[in-house]
Amino acid sequence: MATMLVQPPFPASHVIPLRTSRLVPPKHSRTKTTRFGDSPSGSTSIYTIRVAEQSSGLVGNDTLVYTKAELYQTLEGINRGIFGAPSAKKSEIEDLVKLLESQNPTPDPTLNLEKLAGCWKLVYSTITILGSKRTKLGLRDFISLGDFFQTIDIPKSKAVNIIKFNVRGFKLLNGQLTIEASFKIASESRVDISYDNSTITPDQLMNVFRTNYDLLLSIFNPEGWLEITYVDDTMRIGRDDKGNIFILERSEKNSISP
Repeated sequence: MATMLVQPPFPASHVIPLRTSRLVPPKHSRTKTTRFGDSPSGSTSIYTIRVAEQSSGLVGNDTLVYTKAELYQTLEGINRGIFGAPSAKKSEIEDLVKLLESQNPTPDPTLNLEKLAGCWKLVYSTITILGSKRTKLGLRDFISLGDFFQTIDIPKSKAVNIIKFNVRGFKLLNGQLTIEASFKIASESRVDISYDNSTITPDQLMNVFRTNYDLLLSIFNPEGWLEITYVDDTMRIGRDDKGNIFILERSEKNSISP
């Protein structure tokens, strides 16, 4: 996920285009609340999506705004893609990602490191946990996945990835896998990432994963390189050396504690 390698105007209020036209500004205002993803506590992340009139106060590049909005719509209901998505849905996401990448407002992200710093939340990845892997890790009924966070510390050249878990068989035990990694600039858009260490807390959760800990790390180990293909104030997109895509959004979360 390192591949997964303040307070922005997005995503608290995503501007959504009408499905009938990606680039034509909507004429009427309405508010729609949708659900996206599961949290360890059982609550659900809520995205308040507004279809609002175009105004001079919005981002100047209308096409970019509407493309991001349509991408958020397309991501609804697939739980970050971690347990797979229909091929048609994946293709649609890929097309929107490519469109955003072609309009990247920060073409040299490693020369603008302030754009990368801080906490990010994963909203989509092509990394999947399917079949026997999902069964071995207990991610069908026994354990559920919560949010994925990544905190980038520019001065230390460090990235901390947090994967939240909830174990229903242990009185709703909440815990997390923490993976620390180092990065160094490889080009104007690429960073090389080295795995440093990982921990699972609390101990009860480590006991649950102990037998399959290597499998867990093989899925989320950030080792390799990451090409940062899009970044603005609220969204970051990257592609890694294994062919995976990662879409993250700015998070208000500042703490990495369980």
